Amino acid sequence: MRNEPVGDLVAPGGAVQRRAVRVLSATQVLGGIGVATGVAFATLIAASISGSETVGGLALTAVVVGAAVCSLPIARLAARAGRRPALLAAYCVAAAGAGLAALGAALGSTTVLLVGLLAFGGGTAAGLAARYAATDLARPDRRARDLSVVVWATTVGSVLGPNLAGPAQRLATISGLDGATGPFLLAAVAFGLAALLVAAGLRPDPLVVVRSSAADGAQAASDRGAGWRALRASPTAQLALTGIVLSHLVMVGLMSMTPVHLDHGGATLRVVGIVISLHIAGMYALSPVIGWLADRIGRVPVLATGALLLAAAAGVAGSAPSTGATQLSIGLVLLGLGWSCGLVAGSALVTESVPVAVRPGVQGISDLAMNSGGALGGVLAGTAVAVASYEALALIAGLLVLPFLAVAVSTSLRARPA
Repeated sequence: MRNEPVGDLVAPGGAVQRRAVRVLSATQVLGGIGVATGVAFATLIAASISGSETVGGLALTAVVVGAAVCSLPIARLAARAGRRPALLAAYCVAAAGAGLAALGAALGSTTVLLVGLLAFGGGTAAGLAARYAATDLARPDRRARDLSVVVWATTVGSVLGPNLAGPAQRLATISGLDGATGPFLLAAVAFGLAALLVAAGLRPDPLVVVRSSAADGAQAASDRGAGWRALRASPTAQLALTGIVLSHLVMVGLMSMTPVHLDHGGATLRVVGIVISLHIAGMYALSPVIGWLADRIGRVPVLATGALLLAAAAGVAGSAPSTGATQLSIGLVLLGLGWSCGLVAGSALVTESVPVAVRPGVQGISDLAMNSGGALGGVLAGTAVAVASYEALALIAGLLVLPFLAVAVSTSLRARPA
């Protein structure tokens, strides 16, 4: 790709950056529709095909594992060729995975369905990578805000997706297909449109533009170990990565077991849906505000605030009875806000804590660790509830957060000017 001349157009915060944020936000809406539609029904469809709730649970695990597996290849492709081909490849993999999952649903094959859902995880990986693409040409004083706008756009797709799944199921039935294929076919279309939008709209490539001024870019891009070395050499990046992973682990753990806790209290599906919807709103709706705060008061203070919110969420949710839907809603809103603080501030801090030439590699490591932490959180949460209780799970979550909170507060105080 021919590099544009560096000037006002491609300067940090210039026209190319504004266009990139708009395009990335639009792809997040489409990608959010695809991911939310597939995830909302994958567990039910897998359980229906196999006759096993355990296999149904593997469906979501397959998506999470797929996202983790895709993270590093996407980052390496971005390092070699730019954001556009990397995101394009991720969405194409996700579209193919959704199509394969639809085939598995039509054939009644759990194996085909789960393999498809592994590739489907590329949609989640693309969505995470897109937030980093929004930082490439961002001004330092707006980096967290630009990132948070792209994160916020996921809200639209996450809300629309499950509501479009029903009509997609009916349309598939009318067309003579198995109704279970409808949500996955809708996801495949959404991912395909996201890929087309990336291919047509993300020009010039923001990472190519920003790295054109980095003399060591080509050499670092070809060195697969450069990202790991940069991460080990930067305590600030390590702090940010810890905040991202810990926030995701605690969020997934508590969120995944809250419907089970409510079910023990006899809550209806409608009540469970409302509680989870409020949690998702906490995750995404205020992300631009959190981005503004991270730019205004600093990344580490917002990371500390996020840890405090996660600890508060554990206390509020953990002390709620299984019939306490209102208290659990408050706890899960706090959980979502804490996660958002960790993701937005942590992602901005990871990006600016390492050299430009190795950023894609470090960002890929960040997403790999984040998705792996989420998978671990889900497994450990289920074990904790099975062995002990939801209250014990919340206590463990709170205790996990406290050491990081102490480190983040200490770092904030040391960084404060005298």
